[in-house]
Amino acid sequence: MGTDEIINAVVVGDVMLDSWLHGSAKRLAQEAPVPVMSLEATEDAPGGAANTAANLVALGARVRLVGVVGDDECGEKLENALRLLGVGTGLLTVPGRRTAHKRRLVTSGQLTARYDEEDLSVIPEPAERDLLARVEEAVAGADVVVACDYGGGVFTPAVRRALAGLPLLVVDAHAVAPWRECAPAAVLPNYAEVVRLLGDDGGAVDRPAYLMGRSERLLELTGAGIVVTTLDGEGTLLHRRGRPPYRTYAQPAPQHMATGAGDTYTAAFALWLASGASPEEAAEAGQAAAGVVVRRQGTAVCTRYDLVRALRRQEGTVQTAERLAQLLDEHRRRGERVVFTNGCFDVLHRGHVTYLEQAGQLGDVLVVAVNSDASVARLKGPGRPVNSCEDRMSVLAALNDVDYVTEFDEDTPERLIRMMRPELYVKGGDYTAEMLPEAPLVRALGGEVRVLGYLPDRSTTAIIGRMRSLPEEV
Repeated sequence: MGTDEIINAVVVGDVMLDSWLHGSAKRLAQEAPVPVMSLEATEDAPGGAANTAANLVALGARVRLVGVVGDDECGEKLENALRLLGVGTGLLTVPGRRTAHKRRLVTSGQLTARYDEEDLSVIPEPAERDLLARVEEAVAGADVVVACDYGGGVFTPAVRRALAGLPLLVVDAHAVAPWRECAPAAVLPNYAEVVRLLGDDGGAVDRPAYLMGRSERLLELTGAGIVVTTLDGEGTLLHRRGRPPYRTYAQPAPQHMATGAGDTYTAAFALWLASGASPEEAAEAGQAAAGVVVRRQGTAVCTRYDLVRALRRQEGTVQTAERLAQLLDEHRRRGERVVFTNGCFDVLHRGHVTYLEQAGQLGDVLVVAVNSDASVARLKGPGRPVNSCEDRMSVLAALNDVDYVTEFDEDTPERLIRMMRPELYVKGGDYTAEMLPEAPLVRALGGEVRVLGYLPDRSTTAIIGRMRSLPEEV
């Protein structure tokens, strides 16, 4: 993000409670050929507009949520969950109304059924008046307002008019046409919603190509400055006047893992816009955030820490030393602490992973320098390395706690340390600070040296030795 100031965000919209019922199924029912599920655990999480608000908080915003719940147990659970997450709630309880509740049954990691309880009726006039007062109070001084309109009865014409003319209004709606008179800064319809808006059959095989030639029409129909069409596993397409459409790309994930990913995208996109990022940068942030949650079970959120790491991976984890030095200067200008470590990492084992996890928690950016093949051969002798430098760096780059990986050919990393100037230099616990020839250089450059814990019997040399002692198969 372009600023470290806290963004004040307001979310208005249709809230719901998502419940995930986990269990096992070992037999079929007598009444019908359906599995009998033994319930083992239930996880509740904010859904819909409440999930967007939860994601905004996780990403570092100060959030106020305005919406409607019923006077029921589901509404109480939702409000309690939001308070625990740090979401400021302005939820209006409407007597006799039912809080939207979506339950998903998961058996052995597979989604087997979903059933919803919803009240989609338009809120009554007394509730509308109360809601309008809450909206007016909440949006005063907000940096960004997000409207989450899923057809749940909250957005009457009067409520929509109350949001018209706001400097930064981001709309995520199942139907964007009614929002045209509000002149939103951005709307985020999915492909099916865009097809309905265009009145077309939408049967194109190449969906991005189909939308490329319809940017001006979409902008005209929505009245928005920006239209982001979401394409599920194909990423998104951002449209704005005077520029060609901008494409983001998603990493494929199972459809049942995508629950709430749209809410996460909306939260990150809106927050990045509010921070002064360009629409294209905001779209990349939204895509990266969605990519985080689709790899997690249930209705998940993406934290600021998660997103920063995901965005770094987009620019490339494996870097040349020269480019990496430039990137680290940018991180330092943002006040981030650089942690540096090095090694051969010839056969990655649990000891390596444990100490890299510990190292990653000691700062904001973890750099791992890897000995080249020639360097390993000089240090370890004939028969080493077992794995090429390219393979070793690829495996390290896949670890969640590793931000950057680079190669060096010397016997010590002193040249890289001069280039990188880490605030903290760490090594695994089979060393002491006195054993490290580069330690005086780190300290001379103003850094700290630290040796982390060691897992006994977890060394590459020992593992390779055991492998070589095994009898060959006949």
